[in-house]
Amino acid sequence: MPASPPHAPEGRDTPMAVSGVHAVNGRPMTPPWPAGLEEIVLGLGCFWGAERLFWQLPGVHVTAVGYAGGVTPNPSYRETCTGRTGHAEVVRVVFDPAVIDLETLLRHFWEAHDPTQGDRQGNDVGPQYRSIILTTSTAQREAATRSRDAYAEALARAGRGPITTEIAPLETFYYAEEYHQQYLAKNPGGYCGLRGTGVSCPIG
Repeated sequence: MPASPPHAPEGRDTPMAVSGVHAVNGRPMTPPWPAGLEEIVLGLGCFWGAERLFWQLPGVHVTAVGYAGGVTPNPSYRETCTGRTGHAEVVRVVFDPAVIDLETLLRHFWEAHDPTQGDRQGNDVGPQYRSIILTTSTAQREAATRSRDAYAEALARAGRGPITTEIAPLETFYYAEEYHQQYLAKNPGGYCGLRGTGVSCPIG
């Protein structure tokens, strides 16, 4: 459990009410998942564009946006945007490893944002926009670490700074409000802040 940021919001006991149905593929966004599937939680800046990136990949069963990595239980979007919950905006990615392997997911993760920026992505500033990988198994954590090291070498060769991405076990994923789920499917002209470095990740 991360240390509580100063004046962290208290949050609430009740989870955010969500339909539980993915607006793009109609699948349940809440567990239990079908046998054989895995999940990983990824933060790469504003979660609207990040979620669309992953729901479009073959082998991804379902996605959902939410908050994780902090201390406030069941935070609201407004609370998370204060930067005092400790949470990042994240995407829960449930995938079939027989169709898309973890390394391929991680390659898309690394290449879709700039993991050297600390508590920001471009003009989106604050700890809620930090780069983060939250794993659900030891194997995932080891793969994430290997991928980070491989991409760090590629970035260094390109003259980029060190990676600031946090890698940790997932403790709790809190669903974001319904209007954030699959936001860019509901609002096709909406904001997408994804900006990669242009450096390829040599994995997957």
